[in-house]
Amino acid sequence: MIYLIPTPIGNLEDITLRAIRLLKEVDLILVEDTRVSSKLLKNFKIVTPYQSFHMHNEHKKVKSILNQIKGGKRVALISDAGTPGISDPGFLIVREAIKEGIEVQCLPGPTALIPALVQSGIPCERFIFEGFLPPKKGRQTRLEQMAREVRTQVFYESPHKLLKTLEQLVSYFGADRTIAVIREISKLYESTFRGTAEEAHRFFQTHPPKGEFVIVIEGKKIP
Repeated sequence: MIYLIPTPIGNLEDITLRAIRLLKEVDLILVEDTRVSSKLLKNFKIVTPYQSFHMHNEHKKVKSILNQIKGGKRVALISDAGTPGISDPGFLIVREAIKEGIEVQCLPGPTALIPALVQSGIPCERFIFEGFLPPKKGRQTRLEQMAREVRTQVFYESPHKLLKTLEQLVSYFGADRTIAVIREISKLYESTFRGTAEEAHRFFQTHPPKGEFVIVIEGKKIP
């Protein structure tokens, strides 16, 4: 059995009782960054052995880990924050575990995607999630496709790319497209900007972006 266990994206109180119990009960915890996860585990008095499992070593380690599971070990996977597999390591081991007939269970829990979408005030009965936009190759094509999408769209952005992205949204989506930019969800300095794409661009020109961002943008209106 392998458990995918969401961890807090900011406020440590967001972890579930079930998550804490399973992290104490499993035989091994796979973590994205040992420096980050060691603090979390120490806070909740979890002494289960752990080892790194991230995008740079997952292909080398996945077979060995699956063999341990088939040998009877129960393994949990966590990322630095949020739900594993959502713009974080997780998909590879899930796919390979399923191929090997290993049971996979993902717990419900913290993710930046859903809170941002719900509190944006933008219709959320139908939406798509874009993760992170391509940094260079394919970015223009992706933006052109997104500009034609009629459903609400959600994606993540880093602080040093935010202004460029907002400028591109004005260009591709139009200055008047409704947008919400949510910063540092569940953390001390959480904030939400709501307005048009052009207003968001102007706002962050005078308020230097800091922290991690989720952008929610309304779909194209059908005439």
